[in-house]
Amino acid sequence: MSEYHIRLLREEDWDEVVALEERAYSASGLSEGREVLRSRHRASPSTCFVLEHAGGFGGYLLALPYPLFRCPDLSLAEEGAVQESDRGSNLHAHDLAIAERGRGGDLARRLLRHLEETGRAAGYRTLSMVAVQRSQVLWARLGYRARPEIALPASYGAGAVYMAKPLEPAVTDPTLGSSPGTEAG
Repeated sequence: MSEYHIRLLREEDWDEVVALEERAYSASGLSEGREVLRSRHRASPSTCFVLEHAGGFGGYLLALPYPLFRCPDLSLAEEGAVQESDRGSNLHAHDLAIAERGRGGDLARRLLRHLEETGRAAGYRTLSMVAVQRSQVLWARLGYRARPEIALPASYGAGAVYMAKPLEPAVTDPTLGSSPGTEAG
């Protein structure tokens, strides 16, 4: 695997994010446009990431707290930042795209693993997404369970499927507890 680095999305990334999002989703009618994408980032900047791959922009992931079994409407901007007290227990992986030169490997999985680690550390209990463009088989292999009974906004079009997975709690340091052969006391 060639070198990659995941970092928080920055202001100077937007031109590349918007261009990749348009290439990935406009043909299927799922492109949201710059201002709607930026509203997702404003809602939760600590859960939106860029993947640098092979010395350049390799992809992005926009995620935000959202109630379990609900998702953003692609045609509507978020109204503001999610306050810590209002964030709930679910983190929604809203938009993920990998640049063409990085597709076919495991970069999407690595971005999602990074999001899962971030979510666990922040105390989220579930991670959700909407699978589009017949991608639910891929996400199912990564532990997401399809929830076809969940109604989606019409902006996702036919064939989109809501999916979710539990986030196991972060592993704590096992050396902090008592170890075998010792007595508490």
